[in-house]
Amino acid sequence: MTTHEVFNQVPPLVGYDAADDGALLDGVTREGAGWAVAELHELGRLGGGEAAIEWGRLANEHPPVLRSHDRYGHRVDEVEFHPAWHELMRTAVTYGLHAAPWADDRVGAHVARAAKFYTWRPDAGHGCPISMTYACVPALRHNPELAARYEPLLTATTYDFGLRAPLSKRGLLAGMSMTEKQGGSDVRANTTTAHPEPDGSYRLVGHKWFTSAPMCDAFLTLAQAPGGLTCFLVPRVLPDGTRNPMRLMRLKDKLGNRSNASAEVEYENAVAWPVGDEGRGVRTIIDMVNLTRLDCVIGAAAGMRQAVITAAHHVTHRQAFGRYLVDQPLMRNVVADLAVESEAATVLMLRLAGATDRSARGDAGESAFKRLALAISKYWVCKRWPGHAAEALECLGGNGYVEESGMPRLFRESPLNSIWEGSGNVAALDVLRALGRQPQVMDAFEAEVGAAAGADPRLDAAVRQLRAELSDRGDVEVRARRLVERLALVLQGALLVRHGHPAVADAFCASRLGGDHGQAYGTLPAGVDFSAIIARATPKLG
Repeated sequence: MTTHEVFNQVPPLVGYDAADDGALLDGVTREGAGWAVAELHELGRLGGGEAAIEWGRLANEHPPVLRSHDRYGHRVDEVEFHPAWHELMRTAVTYGLHAAPWADDRVGAHVARAAKFYTWRPDAGHGCPISMTYACVPALRHNPELAARYEPLLTATTYDFGLRAPLSKRGLLAGMSMTEKQGGSDVRANTTTAHPEPDGSYRLVGHKWFTSAPMCDAFLTLAQAPGGLTCFLVPRVLPDGTRNPMRLMRLKDKLGNRSNASAEVEYENAVAWPVGDEGRGVRTIIDMVNLTRLDCVIGAAAGMRQAVITAAHHVTHRQAFGRYLVDQPLMRNVVADLAVESEAATVLMLRLAGATDRSARGDAGESAFKRLALAISKYWVCKRWPGHAAEALECLGGNGYVEESGMPRLFRESPLNSIWEGSGNVAALDVLRALGRQPQVMDAFEAEVGAAAGADPRLDAAVRQLRAELSDRGDVEVRARRLVERLALVLQGALLVRHGHPAVADAFCASRLGGDHGQAYGTLPAGVDFSAIIARATPKLG
């Protein structure tokens, strides 16, 4: 005699193409990377496949372990990972999600890379070393001799894990070791010292509070040289094969991002080579910081997309009170609202990727646009992710609160991108700094938004209100978050009006710009085309 029969359960969200995303595919083509669409679908099918989804689960169920010493008592400073982690990393490197665009002359190479980073989302944690490897190349170019030796290996599409002399490997990964206990975002407060040697190298002494991905082959590090704060390249293994005295003290026990290792590190006269001039450390790393901020935006947009397709899949197959959830008006409002937020983030991140690609080719106007828009987006898109993840989880009800659904892991991941590379206040104040010091960035922003003038009266009204707010310089730091929020919403609205699906653009302008919206998701006005919006967010299995 059976005790129960299983019914009204949602089929697993597996066997779909993660690149089957209208906002993504339209944006990739629009921003110059249409040539990458076939490979994007290939990666998307891998990402939505059973094997990759299981790799993501296993990498988080079995987080990295620090092995400070071997069984004989020798110091080894190794980080041990589950095999699933290596499968995730191997796929990411093979498809060029790391530094490959720097060796690719094709127009749109950085857009293609951003789209792949967005699409490959079985696990967020392994994206950390992938992102840092991408970001380190422009900084490393401040030392042409180092760049000539290291860059070909950083851009190589071969995943070669293990502690060996860097230049003997087939591919390299790079990490960052910037922040200290007393400083956090204020890296100028760093106390790690760098002592010059006759051969042009330096010896570093100090303690780093957060070293991201300590299993990488080399790290960009800030330390106080005689001439001031300076950037250095610190390899884990020296050219003669001996280990650099870079001691892993402990791994951080983090809220999320648990598949990835983050460490406290002590330098005990570690060998380092300067990257850029003494005293120019912050200037040297600024391009690197901006690229990791771009990846924060991409990662947040990817997380929103994963959340909304999971919610849409659930409500399409789950019944309550005699109807499928997707047919119930209030649930339709919630899922459509989540989809609007997701598409607004996606279209913005692709515009930033396009600006990154064109600025890398010397386009001054795009560089000016990116300078302001990236700081705005880092604040807003990353700030929106946690609330979005929580609402999507709630669409699954109690099932969403259970680890097996994958939603708790997504929810725990969601606060990170707003914190990493400058928390909300740092990003908002960076917007004010850009506006105050570089007037050309606002000209570029105005040109971008102005291209949508007259397309929607709600957008036009929001632009007028924004200009009035910008003209008022009183208490500007107190109002910084409100001002940056308004800049972000106007920019997203302009992009959606020009390039987005009409139903999504209309819903966004009505709710985010026209004020026809409550304080929670699921409060879109009644006239929205819910069916069209939800259809774009519902994954197709098989």
